[in-house]
Amino acid sequence: MPAEETVSARKRDIEEKLNQEQHVLNFIRESLDKSEQQTASMVGILSSFECRLARLEDAIVPVYRQTETLQRLQENVERTLGALHHVIGYYSVARDTQRVVKEGPAGRLEEYLECMARIQNAVEYFTENNPDSPELNTVKSLFENGKEWLEGEARTLLQRHSKAVPPVLLLDALAQDEDEAAQEGEACATEGTADVHIQQLPERALADLVRISHWLVESGRSHDLMTVYYQLRSGQMLRSLQGLKEHLRRSHHAAAGHSPAVGARRTNTPTKRLPASTGKRTAYIPGSVEAWDVEIDAYILCVSAFVKLAHSEYQLLTQIIPDFHHKKTFDSLIQESLDSLVAEGDGVVAAARRAVMRHDYSAVLSVLPVLRHLKACKPQFDIVLQGTAAPTKNKLPTLISAMETTGAKALEEFADSIKNDPDKEYNMPKDGTVHELTSNAILFLQQLLDFQETAAAMLASQVLGDTYNIPWSPVVSSEG
Repeated sequence: MPAEETVSARKRDIEEKLNQEQHVLNFIRESLDKSEQQTASMVGILSSFECRLARLEDAIVPVYRQTETLQRLQENVERTLGALHHVIGYYSVARDTQRVVKEGPAGRLEEYLECMARIQNAVEYFTENNPDSPELNTVKSLFENGKEWLEGEARTLLQRHSKAVPPVLLLDALAQDEDEAAQEGEACATEGTADVHIQQLPERALADLVRISHWLVESGRSHDLMTVYYQLRSGQMLRSLQGLKEHLRRSHHAAAGHSPAVGARRTNTPTKRLPASTGKRTAYIPGSVEAWDVEIDAYILCVSAFVKLAHSEYQLLTQIIPDFHHKKTFDSLIQESLDSLVAEGDGVVAAARRAVMRHDYSAVLSVLPVLRHLKACKPQFDIVLQGTAAPTKNKLPTLISAMETTGAKALEEFADSIKNDPDKEYNMPKDGTVHELTSNAILFLQQLLDFQETAAAMLASQVLGDTYNIPWSPVVSSEG
């Protein structure tokens, strides 16, 4: 009995589990049916959506393409309007800028140059696109008038501000050069020494000239500017040298009272100090100041001033004039001052020659200091004139050669006069003193002592040792 009950209990358990599994299976079947129904529904929805998208695409694509075409048309219209506006602007350039051009660039250079740029663009446009239009002649005429106004403004600025350098400022600049030469090789310069600067043009005027020059060069009108520039600056440089010479003359007369033959290095001004002489580079004559004529002193100073001014002019020129015009313009600029300097040097040579013809051999004492200074300044001349033409470079060497020839001739004739003087063997002093011929010769040679190196180089340049056989060195040695 217990066994049957156990079997019955197991049977019941199995039946309950079977019923449970049947319920689960039924639930899964129901869920599967529902899922299939939902899937079918979703497929239907997606199919419908796909059809709608296809219909929408068929409707939108033509609109998109039409919109893209309209956008391109709009861009073309905008570009066309911009081009028309730009072209129309060229037709109004003459009207818009005429007043500014007629009033000139004075006081408003930047605005004027902007107007000139607009006019130049209009000229280029009409030349390229409508060369037969009357507007081209109008803007061309306006452009030429504008360039003439700019050239006139440059000329006005140069005339107004190109003033002679004050003599006192030149003397200070030369004194500073002497101080720098004396301090060369030292650890440092003397403290408190003010830098002397020769300002040829005010900064504002210089800036305007630079702008005008560059614009004229770019527009092809630089030639006239170069001519005006070198003519005006050449006159200014010559006036500076002449003013220095007159200042030295007045200072010498004032310092000497009644005597005009006081050396330039003794000149004093109320506030300015003159440079001291140095062995290699000097603007002044050493030695006894009473021995030199004021004109020789002034000439020697002007030689140094010429180098200083020429260097300053070249620095100014490089800021205003374009590179390819530097050498030619500078060559033309310094010609008048250089010719005046050379002509005055030729005058010294001519005066010495006339004196030698009168057997006045002391004239060589005027040639030697000038010759020494010219030779000392020659390296500076060579640097300043290195970009000039050959005739300009040769002017100083030619003058030096003429002085050497004249000086050597004077010494030759002096030696001949001593050898051939008929009184040297007669008319001996009865009191036993030195013969007048000997005394005069010794005095002359003593004055030559200050120029031993210059005289020796001068004689060597003329090959006088072999040609003239002048017995002056032993006399100098015996007196030395």
